[in-house]
Amino acid sequence: MKVQDYRALQAKAMSESQLQEQIIVLAERMGWKHYHVYDSRRSVAGFPDLVLVHARQRRVLWRELKSETGTTTPEQKAWLSVLSVVGEDVDVWRPRDWFAGTIEKELRSSNVDV
Repeated sequence: MKVQDYRALQAKAMSESQLQEQIIVLAERMGWKHYHVYDSRRSVAGFPDLVLVHARQRRVLWRELKSETGTTTPEQKAWLSVLSVVGEDVDVWRPRDWFAGTIEKELRSSNVDV
């Protein structure tokens, strides 16, 4: 089995909550603060799953998390769109992004010396 095939199988098996746990652990180790609405039933629909803030990098990331097969709702798309329009760094992260190293790379990426 090729490495990319193995990673694809791992990604397919990872839930959104497992992805979130992994991201938070890594982000905290790298100096990021995070916010997540734990019970969104009383919150505005579609607000992104994670808001990540790094003071030294002077960056804020707004991330919607999805499983490999999950889809964004119209409300989620609207939030991501309006945040993007005002210049915020928005994206949807999936398990494939975790296993490809994309998430770690984005958390490390910086325009300032840290």
